[in-house]
Amino acid sequence: MNRIERTKLFRNIDIYPVISSEFCAGRNPVDALKAIADGGAKIVQMREKNTSDRSLFELGEKFRAVTLQYKMLLIIDDRIDVAAAIDADGVHLGQDDLPLEAARTVSDNLIVGISTHSFEEAMCAQEAGADYINIGPIFATRTKTLSYSPLGTQIIGEIAPALRIPFTVMGGIKEKHIPELSALGASRIAMVTEITEAADITDRIKELRKLFLKKDTVIP
Repeated sequence: MNRIERTKLFRNIDIYPVISSEFCAGRNPVDALKAIADGGAKIVQMREKNTSDRSLFELGEKFRAVTLQYKMLLIIDDRIDVAAAIDADGVHLGQDDLPLEAARTVSDNLIVGISTHSFEEAMCAQEAGADYINIGPIFATRTKTLSYSPLGTQIIGEIAPALRIPFTVMGGIKEKHIPELSALGASRIAMVTEITEAADITDRIKELRKLFLKKDTVIP
């Protein structure tokens, strides 16, 4: 697929699971991915902060095999080199990662998402050509060490009306928050531990996705 095709698929996602080995409740991350895939998720992000380049690449290859089997989008956190090497669908970059313009020189075929923490950062990412942005952290989170406070839900109302590109929200989000976030226009919600530390990951994905679907929609 090319970037245009991948972006079209991205617009139709709902739950955006993020998998980190350290937050899988002792499970193998590939097993967690398979359970997520069985639940019907359309996308996954592989986020590994503390591993060697070779291990990251090898895990990425395993993720790519599963996501191809289930026709899911695969986004790699931070590492566009790894994303390009395994033919992932995209890369997610933070404010301190490779600038978007430089990332495009590595691969122009990948979706590029940018983490943003303010209206100014969101507008900057959009104007630079990001395919989507993430707004967060919305709530307090234990999956990432931060030097700033949670943004709160009001930030969605400030940023969303000015966007021409899709956005996701992330940071401490639980099932109970989804109705409020959806009402504010957040239709793509990224979650880590609410999914990967669930007793039954497949069932959790199905239950979460029901909150986005019409009442007459049946999840297989």
